[in-house]
Amino acid sequence: MTADERPGGPADERPDRTPFEYGADGPRVIVTGVDGSDTSLRAAAYAWGLARRGGGRLVFVHVTQIASLSTLTPGGAEVMQEAAGEIVAELERDIRRAYAQAPVDHEIVTAHGDPYGVLARVADESRADAVVVGASTQAGHRLIGSVAVRLVRAGRWPVTVVP
Repeated sequence: MTADERPGGPADERPDRTPFEYGADGPRVIVTGVDGSDTSLRAAAYAWGLARRGGGRLVFVHVTQIASLSTLTPGGAEVMQEAAGEIVAELERDIRRAYAQAPVDHEIVTAHGDPYGVLARVADESRADAVVVGASTQAGHRLIGSVAVRLVRAGRWPVTVVP
């Protein structure tokens, strides 16, 4: 069988067959959660590569959890807000450096609340094709479930968990 006789070869020019386009069938909108942890930063780097190779858009999501105990102490909520602001500023610096090397269409969404709820809402609103998150390093999450496990159980998007 010659190359011209193989399916998809020059002899197979039927109008009902479209040519294969490498990279055109991947996720177009990718949502990734970033909390400043090593695993979330690895997840963000992985998601950046997916978006870059596939020509997709990347939505970074940073969620600030306001712990109930922090609001009971004087200035506790302010300290939590300040720490969240530092994480987002560092994320923006990292994104600018990455963008200079390999441009990717992206945006940063910041919100307060439950990380699972915010990630799910942003993924739904942005019509995400994929969600990428870092694996939890907290021992308690093995028992009660992590954000990643909750996203997988929701079953609304493909979820990649990066170690």
